[in-house]
Amino acid sequence: MMYSSRRKPVLYFKEERRFLSGKFTVYKLFGLCMVLGLVSLILLQLSCSGDMSYISSGAMAVARSSHQQQQPCPPETQAGAAASVDDPSWGPHKLALIIPFRERFEELLVFVPFMHAFLNKKKIRHRIFVINQVDHYRFNRASLINVGYAESGNDTDYLAMHDVDLLPLNPALDYGFPEEGPFHVASPELHPLYHYKTYVGGILLLTKKHYNMCNGMSNRFWGWGREDDEFYRRLRKAGLQLFRPSGITTAYKTFRHIHDPAWRKRDQKRIASQKQEQFKVDPEGGLTNLLYQVDSRQEVTISGAPCTIVNTKLDCDQNLTPWCLMA
Repeated sequence: MMYSSRRKPVLYFKEERRFLSGKFTVYKLFGLCMVLGLVSLILLQLSCSGDMSYISSGAMAVARSSHQQQQPCPPETQAGAAASVDDPSWGPHKLALIIPFRERFEELLVFVPFMHAFLNKKKIRHRIFVINQVDHYRFNRASLINVGYAESGNDTDYLAMHDVDLLPLNPALDYGFPEEGPFHVASPELHPLYHYKTYVGGILLLTKKHYNMCNGMSNRFWGWGREDDEFYRRLRKAGLQLFRPSGITTAYKTFRHIHDPAWRKRDQKRIASQKQEQFKVDPEGGLTNLLYQVDSRQEVTISGAPCTIVNTKLDCDQNLTPWCLMA
């Protein structure tokens, strides 16, 4: 396996001491209307920013209901780093940061503003997509990444398959356009947990062209684990060379892992024939047999960082994968 050196308006109001005393004149009425209008604008901006504080208190209405739509924000809020639009030093490429997600709200509140700031410092044009699974089936990370690829739009030309609980701490890590081939940012010698040579999980960058060459990821993996191992085989079958970071000296302290397994256990059950099927290559499945529907889509911000939440319902062919149902 080869390694690559990656390059490496303010309004001022004059004080009126006896504003409401004496006669109630037209001027006083006008002033009162101005104050009320300013308050309304402030409240509208707070609503638009979608600070997502309601997420941590419970059910995340924006992610669960198609009836409660988020107020659209002004274009400058949605744009993220506005300075990047006309600055050639940011480069021509744009990253779709794909986060497969379900009910890990505390981690999301940390991840989105952290990654938005991290990528801005590196001058990486980007959009953050939270692909939130809202159906009754078991979690399917691979299918959600496939949905992210399909829903990321034509303004992005490469993607990052990114776990919500993994934060890059070393600014030397490269998130640039992986033109030569897939770039595994969370390589085995850097990831805090997984160290085997064929590991390609955590954070993997690919051009959309390369992802399409692999037919995306297999949709057979319901529950946690193994989908990235199968994807490693797809990379090899497509004849793609895998690249990893070089010159990173922070080893297993390169990333911060914010998942607490004692508090939130992963679905690692293997049901019926799933035990045997999990080690097989899926030669046909992927983007070509992906079944899903978008329940709702919202543009929100978390602590000033913009992101797109795509509430997704996956579909399951129970004849092929009966283990998609909750145990």
